Amino acid sequence: MKQKAYLILQNGWYTEGERFGGDKEVTAELVFNTAMVGYLETLTDPSYHGQLVVETFPQIGNYGVIPEDFESGVIGPAGFIVQDLCESPSNFRCKESLGELLAARGVTGLCGVDTRALTRQLREQGVMNAAVRNELPKDIGGFCRELSAMQLAADVYAVSCKTPQTLNPSGARHIALWDFGYKGAIAKALVERGCKVTVLPAGTGAQEIAALNPDGLLLSNGPGDPASYPEIVAQVGRAVQSGLPTFGICLGQQLLALARGGKTAKLKYGHRGANQPVKNLDTGRCYVTSQNHGYAVCTLPPDGRESYRNLNDGSNEGVEYRDCNAFSVQFHPEACAGPQDTAFLFDEFLKRTEV
Repeated sequence: MKQKAYLILQNGWYTEGERFGGDKEVTAELVFNTAMVGYLETLTDPSYHGQLVVETFPQIGNYGVIPEDFESGVIGPAGFIVQDLCESPSNFRCKESLGELLAARGVTGLCGVDTRALTRQLREQGVMNAAVRNELPKDIGGFCRELSAMQLAADVYAVSCKTPQTLNPSGARHIALWDFGYKGAIAKALVERGCKVTVLPAGTGAQEIAALNPDGLLLSNGPGDPASYPEIVAQVGRAVQSGLPTFGICLGQQLLALARGGKTAKLKYGHRGANQPVKNLDTGRCYVTSQNHGYAVCTLPPDGRESYRNLNDGSNEGVEYRDCNAFSVQFHPEACAGPQDTAFLFDEFLKRTEV
């Protein structure tokens, strides 16, 4: 019999569920993901560092755990919340169950939760701090006030590599991948296009990047508020000012915008899923994209021009720069899991690196 636990939101709403995976009590920001597939990619996406993730699709775990589909070697979320946990997965590539994976990694899971009702809380009131507890607090009002006052933050440095790494060293074109919590599929997309990829820690300086003499610079995705990394923003500004062809993805877009004088803001409940529609403002063509972010560019830099826009809420999804050789998008062109509609952006980036 599974152990019961409670999910408590800062607004006082709570629900009971059953534990699976790890047995720790967890306090974190609560967010939801609307993708129908790709729970393994979600779990191994460093951009979810320190968050409690709710899967809105009712049944999770039906194809088990397939290590080849992992986006990184870490589990990003602090906890994972589902409605119906499949404990008997069926897939020829499956190595273990979802519960077994989370137990081995010590990650808290909660199943049997009405995720529809939970998601409505977040849609209506915005993302909130939440806690998984074995017992309901006696003074739940006081507990929720404390929960609401907590400043919970993700950390790029916790998920970035510690030392530089080289992938496909014989590649014809050299791309520096600045790792703020990058997804493996981004590096794979570059390697498949014949590139040598040098993965660099988040704390790398612009001079160190210049010393590598790369053909291009890719700013990766990652967790947290971009404005909380002023030292990274400053180094991004210096790297881009040199004229190095630069492509920003997700957090990379936000850091680039801040470096060029723009501003970012937190969205009410963010974009997390594989069905976000965006429009190319130059061609009028629409694409369905995979996304995972809670912040967005709200004020364009002086030399920035909006290139893509979200068709659900009108938020910015892409910036083209006039005074430096750079562009960025808020969505994931590598889209694992998700549609591959915008993978051509990697080709556009590599064209800019041609001498």
